[in-house]
Amino acid sequence: MKFLFLEPFFGGSHRNFAEGLIANSRHDIDLLTLPARFWKWRMRGAALYFLKKISSVEKYDGLITTDIMSLSDFKALCKPSCPPAMVYFHESQMTYPLAPGEHMDFQFGFTDITTGLAADRVVFNSHTHFDTFFSSLPGFLKMMPEYHPKWVTEAIRSKSSVLYPGCQFPSEKETFTRSDAPPLIIWNHRWEFDKNPDDFFNALDAVLEQGHEFRLALLGENFQVVPKAFIRARERYGDRIIQYGYVKSRKAYLDMLRQGTLVISTATQENFGISVVEAVRYGCIPLLPNRLAYPEVIPRAFHSDFLYDNPTELVDKLAFLIVNHSQFQEKIQHLSDIMGGFAWENVIDKYDEELEQLVR
Repeated sequence: MKFLFLEPFFGGSHRNFAEGLIANSRHDIDLLTLPARFWKWRMRGAALYFLKKISSVEKYDGLITTDIMSLSDFKALCKPSCPPAMVYFHESQMTYPLAPGEHMDFQFGFTDITTGLAADRVVFNSHTHFDTFFSSLPGFLKMMPEYHPKWVTEAIRSKSSVLYPGCQFPSEKETFTRSDAPPLIIWNHRWEFDKNPDDFFNALDAVLEQGHEFRLALLGENFQVVPKAFIRARERYGDRIIQYGYVKSRKAYLDMLRQGTLVISTATQENFGISVVEAVRYGCIPLLPNRLAYPEVIPRAFHSDFLYDNPTELVDKLAFLIVNHSQFQEKIQHLSDIMGGFAWENVIDKYDEELEQLVR
């Protein structure tokens, strides 16, 4: 069958997902995109842009888009010619943390709602995200002063499901070795406030004060202004930093992960964590908060070693792993094999079945 994928924010996990789905699906999927910037304006106006970029929407069996577009606007303007639509929720504006000094614009949450209502199928990227969305929705609607549309929650839930995003690595077993150099700590998340870089760098400062040595690779995309935390880090850690900034080459990025010893997250928002799954797949020991989607993605048997509950425990576990990382090679090999289950070739059948159900 033939599908049209509209992605208004073509960067990071959104780009990773779109490219992986298209490359692996047994169906024919055309892609239209907008650059990954000005997300608020994408939610407001991407539908108007895409509407005039499509020569004939009628030739498609189905439509795919993500939460950064107002699907209800698009379908209303397409009128009867719009094919059945699936929306993939990477994030939700009802629960997304606000940047410092920012106030919630409730309209973005209502765009999520009308997009969910306009979709024929709604897919979330984790059970954590699914549960957070539907537990937050009734309270969000109650902020309306009167005439609360309580029916909305079940209307969206009744056509919703969960499918983990595929990851762009092979499913075959990976093996890895480590050098005798100081442990390499990986940051491969976006350089933005919701990934909470301040707590990350505070933990690094604490272990340095304890006398522990490490190297540092600061990867990940930065879409606009470089946050001050990263500017200060460049000055503070100096030669310990072996990579500063986004690595455009996929091969160079994976080679960096293969060199890594630890991957750390201090995020305040994460609905799946492709960057962490990638790093663990290539042999990095994860050190992650015991919240968000991480306890779902990392099997329970590994929680006591690799999840932390507070900043103090983060520092304690980081110091321990810097000294004792070689003791965890067998566990990391096992965890890497488990992460291989997220390879696109292992999840694509579920997506193709979802798309076929959408058309039916």
